[in-house]
Amino acid sequence: MTELDRIDRKILDILQRQGRISMTELAEQIGLSTSPCSERVRRMEREKIITGYHAKVDPAALGKTLLVFVEITLSSKSGDVFDKVRQELLHLPEVMECHLVSGSFDYLVKARLGGMSEYRHLLGDMLKKLPVTAQSHSYVVMEEVKESQVLPVDR
Repeated sequence: MTELDRIDRKILDILQRQGRISMTELAEQIGLSTSPCSERVRRMEREKIITGYHAKVDPAALGKTLLVFVEITLSSKSGDVFDKVRQELLHLPEVMECHLVSGSFDYLVKARLGGMSEYRHLLGDMLKKLPVTAQSHSYVVMEEVKESQVLPVDR
């Protein structure tokens, strides 16, 4: 993987905030001509530094106003159990994020849903599909203070 220089980092910062910016406008903001700017972007895409471009959708527009975090603690742990849990949780479309973590529980799950009845259904599905018994603790978000997909880019 190529070392990222100051220009690459500036490109990444701008693209994270303005994914639909034209190459011409990006090049102007960076201080390059369009061709070398485009080549840098293509290189970072090839090297999987840039992994995609996404539309940010308002959850309320889709009726997904409930944001919930769930801690899952498995009754037993092994590589095989973790692999099976991974496979089950990957296939639940309501699960936006799932992280195997260290600490007093095993998984942290983030889900957006249409209401408490959807949440109850999701929790039942999650726990039923796990290969071992599990405990869960849930946190329903009352107010979203900050949510960002932008990674800080050191210049």
